[in-house]
Amino acid sequence: MTISMYAASVPVFKRQLGALGKILDKAAAHAAARKIADSVLLQTRLYPDMFPLARQVQIAADFAKSTPARLAGVEFPKYEDNETTLAELKARIDRTLAYVDTFKPAQFEGSEEREITLPIAGNPLTLKGEVFLLHFAMPNFYFHNTTAYGILRLCGVELGKRDFIGL
Repeated sequence: MTISMYAASVPVFKRQLGALGKILDKAAAHAAARKIADSVLLQTRLYPDMFPLARQVQIAADFAKSTPARLAGVEFPKYEDNETTLAELKARIDRTLAYVDTFKPAQFEGSEEREITLPIAGNPLTLKGEVFLLHFAMPNFYFHNTTAYGILRLCGVELGKRDFIGL
């Protein structure tokens, strides 16, 4: 049995990004109950050389929208990275989910072999679609999703594995 590139990407992004949105809802409730400013959470990092929560969520959303687009050979929307509240980050996730939901399986036919070129540190990186999805895009998406979860746990938001996997 084989799995399609669509099945390996779009439903996964939708589920995990949706879970991240619900995690942000819990973070907002936590912040409101404890009178913590959103900016405190959005600027929290796991370590000084890592991106803060806001950037982790932005990058996760960017991978969720750009990966299916690249596989389908279409342009993806660009978002300004200017969110300053948890509600604005949640809105970014909602916009991304709406965009990802527009993809259809037929758009991914042959994408396993499609050459995907993207800039990495100012240099072009070219990968076949399957390698791009499984060995570059998904690990990056999960890294930023997991780091956002970890930051919120560090801040005391009551989250568990079920929240992370969207159950």
